[in-house]
Amino acid sequence: MSIAIRPATPADLPLIGALIHELAVYEKLAHEVRFDLAVMEQHLFGPHPMAEVVMGELDGVAQGFALFFHNFSTFEGRPGIYLEDLFVRPEARGAGLGKALLAELARLAVERGCARFEWSVLDWNTPSIGFYRALGARAMDDWTVMRVDGAALAALAKLAEAR
Repeated sequence: MSIAIRPATPADLPLIGALIHELAVYEKLAHEVRFDLAVMEQHLFGPHPMAEVVMGELDGVAQGFALFFHNFSTFEGRPGIYLEDLFVRPEARGAGLGKALLAELARLAVERGCARFEWSVLDWNTPSIGFYRALGARAMDDWTVMRVDGAALAALAKLAEAR
């Protein structure tokens, strides 16, 4: 099998959407998916992209993707790459596509002068955790991910308006 990794194009948007849905089903989070493809297109391919996507192909057929964006380390004084989502279709697993997608993001991080490459993984996803550790990733067990969204995000934003 031949593996190819390439930047996504706007023509890939329907496939990216389908892969995100497949990922959400795998993560038992399908009820959380509510994106609009037209809005996503603007954020991925518009005049000011907020994230990037690379597609992973086996024998010329896209079977996975990685969606990522830059963050910034104040301690390092340099950018990093944050992997938001990585997914390889179950029938394509074991062929090296996931490793190739991660290696491509590591290559981009080095090429772009990034200090690090990081992501989150669900605690129960032991196959992925083992896979990541085998590639040299380490868990950041001293850190807890925090999130504000929905009504809490709107309420917090109103505090700024009240100033």
